[in-house]
Amino acid sequence: MDGGVVTDLALPFLGDAGPATVWVVVLVFVFLECAFILGLFLPGDSLLFAAGVLLADHGHESGAWLLGGVATAVAVVGNQVGYVTGRYTGTRMLARKEGRVLNRANLARATAFFERWGFWAIVVARWIPWIRTLAPMIAGAARMDNRRYITANAVGAACWVPTLILLGYYGAGLLDAVPWLKPVAAVLAVAGFVLGSAVGLYRFRQEMRRPIDEDAAHPEDAFRDEAAARERTGPDDERPSDAS
Repeated sequence: MDGGVVTDLALPFLGDAGPATVWVVVLVFVFLECAFILGLFLPGDSLLFAAGVLLADHGHESGAWLLGGVATAVAVVGNQVGYVTGRYTGTRMLARKEGRVLNRANLARATAFFERWGFWAIVVARWIPWIRTLAPMIAGAARMDNRRYITANAVGAACWVPTLILLGYYGAGLLDAVPWLKPVAAVLAVAGFVLGSAVGLYRFRQEMRRPIDEDAAHPEDAFRDEAAARERTGPDDERPSDAS
C-alpha cells in the first residue's frame, strides 16, 4: 500500500501537503497546548508521536530532527505565554463548578505539585498532560522568578518534544521489515490524533460553559496574603526561592 494512498485515506489534505502540513499542524497545536486553557483538551503527546510516524512514512529523517528543534522552541514560547497569562490574570478561569477537568480539585493538585517541586515541577509537567497546561499559569500566578522559570521551561520542552517525535519516526522505521504495517501505523496515528482532537474540543466547550467556581482557592490568593504579611512585618521576610 502506498504512503500517499494511506494518508489520503486517513486525512485527505495530508496526502496533498505531506510533511509541510505535518509541520503546520504540529507547530500550531503545540503552541495552543502550551499557551492556553484549550491545551488541556488537545492530544499533544499523540500528536508528536503521530508526526514522527507520518514523517517516517514520507522518509523525512532530517525533517523529523528539524521539526523536533523548531517545535521545542514553539513549546517554550507557548509556555512563556501561559506564564505571563497567569502572572497578570491569575488562575480564576481554571476552576469551574462541576467541571470534570477544570475544577478546584485539579487546580489544587496542580498547585500542590508546583509548590512541592518548584523548578522540577515545570520540567516534569511536560509529561503530564493536564498539568502541562496548568503549571505555567500557576507558576506565573505564584510569581515564580522568570529567569528560573524560563530555564525549567526550556529544559522540559527539550526533553519532551524531540523525544516523542523521534520515537514515532524511528519506531515506525522498525516496521520496514513488514512494509504493509508502516502505512497502517500512519493511518492509526492520524486517526488517533483526529479523534482525540475532536473529543478534546467537545470537552473544552462543555467545560467552558460551566460557571466559574468563585469559592476555589487560587495560588495568587496566597501570594497576595504573603505580600500583605510582608508589608505588615517589614521587608526582611522572603518568599521561598522556587516561587519568588
